[in-house]
Amino acid sequence: MVSHFELKCTTQPMPKRAFVRNASPSNKFNLSTAELKETAKMLRRHVITMIATAGSGHPGGSLSAADIITALYFRILRHDPENPQWSERDRFVLSKGHAAPILYAALAEAGYFPVAELATLRRLDSRLQGHTDRNLTPGVEMSAGSLGIGLSFAIGVALAARLDSKTYRTYALLSDGECEEGQTWEAALAAAQFNLDNLTAMVDCNGMQLSGWTRDIMNLEPLIRKWQAFGWHVIDIDGHDFDQILAAFLKADKMKGKPTVITARTIKGKGVSFMENNVVFHGKAPTREEAEKALKELG
Repeated sequence: MVSHFELKCTTQPMPKRAFVRNASPSNKFNLSTAELKETAKMLRRHVITMIATAGSGHPGGSLSAADIITALYFRILRHDPENPQWSERDRFVLSKGHAAPILYAALAEAGYFPVAELATLRRLDSRLQGHTDRNLTPGVEMSAGSLGIGLSFAIGVALAARLDSKTYRTYALLSDGECEEGQTWEAALAAAQFNLDNLTAMVDCNGMQLSGWTRDIMNLEPLIRKWQAFGWHVIDIDGHDFDQILAAFLKADKMKGKPTVITARTIKGKGVSFMENNVVFHGKAPTREEAEKALKELG
């Protein structure tokens, strides 16, 4: 059901930057750390606006992943919004598919589709459904729904790159909640078995899932030692510190012989005071008044 609420964020357009295509092209945007911070705020505003407009969605996990997604699309990934199926593009797999709003916000600002289309989130016949659909949305690599499958999918993509002698990298963003699922660890074993050093996984460790604190439902700690025991190179970071995020991706790119996982310590609902560490907003849309307050906090 679509509400009658709709807010329009007043944002500056993304800066125009030259994109030089060569054997190993860099990110089209290549934003500075200061620009990444402002872009992350913009994407968070889009998340609040589109979920409030739709009257449903998952703000908490979208906001916690905002800085990671921003760093990927506006600094790290080799991608071309004008050619979403470019064969040399890096692949990003959103395993935690309920965080689709933050991915849609990034794709829109990057130029995959008009920003105005964000207002159609979860509507019938919209290209922006509650979980990602690769057959509908430009720039989406995997159709999501059930948690726990994204890492397996990403391994297939990374293996395809090796078989096809391609240099693209594959990135997969998981939730900490889905690290409770057996398929995640089967996939972790496989990635190490095949020495997939062209694969980087990120775990959005915001500590919460639908029904409460992850530590109370199925404690994952010691998470770093678990990934290490499964044969992965582990980088533990503050998932809201762009210097740490960017440094981690660069280290992962240089790692040879094994896959890398970045355990990003984040805050559920980051950026909106009344949503931070509030399990209610795992899958609850803000009211009109709450949305207005959130947008004010986000500047």
